[in-house]
Amino acid sequence: MTMSAKERITWLRKEIQKNAHQYYDLDQPSIEDFEYDALVNELRQLERVHPSLKDEDSPTETVGGSVRSEFIKVSHETPLLSLDNAYNSDDLRSFDKRLRKEISGDFEYVVEYKIDGLSVALRYEGGQLVQAATRGNGEVGEEVTANVKTIKTIPNRIDYKDPLTVRGEIYIGKTDFKAMNDQQVLQGKPAFANPRNAAAGSLRQLDASIAASRPMAIYVFEILKGAPETFNRQDEAFDILRNLGFKTVAPLVFKEIEDVVTYCAEMIDKRHQLPYEIDGIVVKVNQYDARQALGNTAKSPRWAIAYKFPAELAETVIRDIQVQVGRTGVLTPLALFDPVTVAGSTISKATLHNQDFISEKDIRIGDVALVQKAGDVIPAVVKVLPEKRVGILAPYVLPENCPVCETPAVRLEGEVALRCPNPTCPAKLRRKIIHFVSRAAMNIDGVGEAIVDQLIEENLIKNIADLYTLKDKRETLLALERMGEKSVDNMLDAIEKSKQNDVYQLISGFGIPHIGLKAAKTLAMGFGSLEALMQATKEELVAIDEVGDKMADAVILFFANEEHIQIIKALKEADVKFTTRLKQTTEGPLQGKTVVVTGTLTQYTRDEIKAEIERNGGKATGSVSKKTDYLVVGEAAGSKAEKARTLGVPVLTEEEFKNLLT
Repeated sequence: MTMSAKERITWLRKEIQKNAHQYYDLDQPSIEDFEYDALVNELRQLERVHPSLKDEDSPTETVGGSVRSEFIKVSHETPLLSLDNAYNSDDLRSFDKRLRKEISGDFEYVVEYKIDGLSVALRYEGGQLVQAATRGNGEVGEEVTANVKTIKTIPNRIDYKDPLTVRGEIYIGKTDFKAMNDQQVLQGKPAFANPRNAAAGSLRQLDASIAASRPMAIYVFEILKGAPETFNRQDEAFDILRNLGFKTVAPLVFKEIEDVVTYCAEMIDKRHQLPYEIDGIVVKVNQYDARQALGNTAKSPRWAIAYKFPAELAETVIRDIQVQVGRTGVLTPLALFDPVTVAGSTISKATLHNQDFISEKDIRIGDVALVQKAGDVIPAVVKVLPEKRVGILAPYVLPENCPVCETPAVRLEGEVALRCPNPTCPAKLRRKIIHFVSRAAMNIDGVGEAIVDQLIEENLIKNIADLYTLKDKRETLLALERMGEKSVDNMLDAIEKSKQNDVYQLISGFGIPHIGLKAAKTLAMGFGSLEALMQATKEELVAIDEVGDKMADAVILFFANEEHIQIIKALKEADVKFTTRLKQTTEGPLQGKTVVVTGTLTQYTRDEIKAEIERNGGKATGSVSKKTDYLVVGEAAGSKAEKARTLGVPVLTEEEFKNLLT
């Protein structure tokens, strides 16, 4: 039995270390969190039963990952420890029972969201952010200062001159994660497995311009060293962090463990309402003197535990795999399965990304599969269950030809995706038009996917410029199915109005690889007009802040295409605006001001008011702090308005905001 246990322990350690390397160091997990946790728990149990086989280098005694050689090593003054896990209410009660045996006197629990991201330590000196480092193995991390400084929610300066080190979790929100993955798929790149790995991969880029293009944010949750005032409780530490301008999640304080148990159970479902992914609740002793009495193990603080949510997986049957064609020609397989409820909603399909993904997971039509929602947003096939296969199921292989135009598909060097190379493929045109009219581009109301399908089928449009010829085809449009006079006129009015859009919306609408709405604004401000951008050299492009080599190459390649040149000429003839109103300077009535907008607006869309703030020299942000200069409120303003009034931040109606700009 001892030999059997020894062999199992040896295998478990190797398997855990291999998967930890893929998760922490490569940001490419090969198994799900619940599978990894099961391996660790089995190892921990075996080591308890056979203490003579325990080893100080065991994964149960060590923290996180290693430090990549490409990064400068940073030794943490205060170790960045990991947490022991609780998986049910009994584990939480056992944690409480142990603590009450070890310390005397009353204490409270503070609970915080366990945001699924990448832990970092931020060091300030003289009020300036001087160093940022990943957790690494807890003792030594990687310096990522340049990348961290691109994250807007991290203050580069604080109003405190003495040395201060804080710890936070860098993450990517659910909506931003979905948009990132959509862009990855459109460009034929592998999709990110989950928001945590997207954040980790973004932060550990050697090129800071790539990090700057990723929508990372942070919540700071711990003061590691220094502080402008003394404190003896975690909730007091949060007040200090907020007053210094750090973004934090408000903690809750409970006196009894049963209240903690109830809260954790409630959050299993409520977490889906949050704008970011959390994989559990962190439970800590609130009082620091009690923490000091409890101390730490080599890996974890003895005064804290992480309640891990149960894995939200559902079993279903894959009935079919369909292949979609994106606007860049990428062939994307889509699994269609029996509808199941996961993370609060019903899902019936999920992207399978590419052939490599299908082959690696051995996904076949007819398979029983486990599905989840990555980031509580994106449906995903986690794994299939080969033991439940009925009969002989053939391995799935993507078609050799485009499923729409039958052109032989190609696989470009260095890419995992198959592409349709036909420039006139109707499916590519459909995706290009849908993107062009979307809110992330020209924002043309009334041109939905069904309308686009009809326009293409009736041969009324062959490219994006043809949208501006539809005004001469009104009678033909009226003859189309479900196209009444009002809907046709509204659509044509919206198309006509879009001619006056800022050129950054047009640039975004082109769908140039690596160029989203933010990058399009940067290019518009940098060059002022589409003509100037078209003539820019690579040297001129990369000289623009936040524009890297890949972005520059993509822009040059796009404007070197003769088909694109002809479309641009047609857009110019249609009087589509080729210039920008965006300013490179910060001049204007909002110069140097930070503005937050909340509630339902009646005079602006969110994109319009954000553009108006930036046009007038201001900075639009999403959360209220003492550094906010104005809060603009619409209807149902909610908690942000209350917080602004508490902090003394001026609250403006839409009309008052407009008056401020005149």
